[in-house]
Amino acid sequence: MDISPTPSVRVSEVGPRDGLQSIKSVMPTDAKCRWISALAAAGLKEIEVGSFVPARLLPQMADIREVVAHALTIPGLHVAVLAPNLRGSQSAFEAGVHKLTLPVSVTNEHSMANIRKTTAQMIDEVREIVALRDARFPGVQIEAGVSVAFGCTIAGAVSDDQTMRMCLAMAECGVDEVGLSDTSGYANPTQVRRLFRRLQAELGGKAGGAHFHNTRGQGLANVVAALEAGVTTIDASQAGLGGCPYAPGATGNIVTEDLVFLLEAMGYDTGIDIDALIAARAILAEALPGEAQYGHVQDAGLPKGFRYADGRAPSAPQPEGCLLGEAQ
Repeated sequence: MDISPTPSVRVSEVGPRDGLQSIKSVMPTDAKCRWISALAAAGLKEIEVGSFVPARLLPQMADIREVVAHALTIPGLHVAVLAPNLRGSQSAFEAGVHKLTLPVSVTNEHSMANIRKTTAQMIDEVREIVALRDARFPGVQIEAGVSVAFGCTIAGAVSDDQTMRMCLAMAECGVDEVGLSDTSGYANPTQVRRLFRRLQAELGGKAGGAHFHNTRGQGLANVVAALEAGVTTIDASQAGLGGCPYAPGATGNIVTEDLVFLLEAMGYDTGIDIDALIAARAILAEALPGEAQYGHVQDAGLPKGFRYADGRAPSAPQPEGCLLGEAQ
């Protein structure tokens, strides 16, 4: 008898941060809070609810303190944010977040365009942020999100050695984990599998999760490669909102709904209800009229007979099957 436990994967929702800050529309604070509550009610355990950046640069994040305060009232939710510097990090710590992600680019070119610091300057900044955390806010987890880890729209090709040098520098700074981001949509499954295996071999317990964009349609294929390499945390954005502003033609992050279906269909337990997740899209449609929403599961529905990895049945009725005369 097979009594091996069902493998689990944490889906980290980044739509309220990476999604919203990458579009021109400003989502009302009340709608953000309702959206985050709906995502949590669907079973998402970690949500990156925004970023601590100057409102003059990103008006979409002007209400970050109110949004964090709301998210912290949701039982069991791991509240994550992003901050690009020491000042933003201190504000995030003081707001009471559970996790802070620091965007650290592999290439100088992307670093200067994204946060106006060289990679060397950012390493020094991370060291200061970790020291502040250790001295005053020891309960907050710090992740280094290594941007353009697989290739850079501005600088071009990025070698594995370049990426690993930055990952090792982040580990030496004292961050808790180091994740890899395909910021520009350059990654392919072979590269993803190879680089994550190397990350785990060289960083051990500090090797973190994967953040993929679907710029060139490789997002879910790269997820499968990451799973094969042992990755257990995957970022995604509801409706595929967002995308790097320095990646021309970007269609956004991988779609949370499609990712959860993929994982559950493959036997990975996410703890997320897909029907409830799809229902949360209505808040986006209402609050961001005209904004493109991506994904497939919300249109096709769940397959007849579908069961979650833990044996649950879907909460909404399933389709009866193909109609007679439908094209095969």
